[in-house]
Amino acid sequence: MEFGARNKIRGKVKSIKKGDIMSLVKYTVTDPHEMASVLTTESLDDLGVKVGDEVELVIKAIHVLPVK
Repeated sequence: MEFGARNKIRGKVKSIKKGDIMSLVKYTVTDPHEMASVLTTESLDDLGVKVGDEVELVIKAIHVLPVK
């Protein structure tokens, strides 16, 4: 089955909290992975990041889809 989402991170189900309408599933990420971001060069210069710097990656997404 093909999916539109291109960024895939393998994980293990850690917990499930069921609700009447929505349920919360937490995962432990198990595989090493690499992520990328695209930002304006002006923003890059303003941040002052360089190769080797440690940074926090803030991921803004609408959905995290589990696939079994």
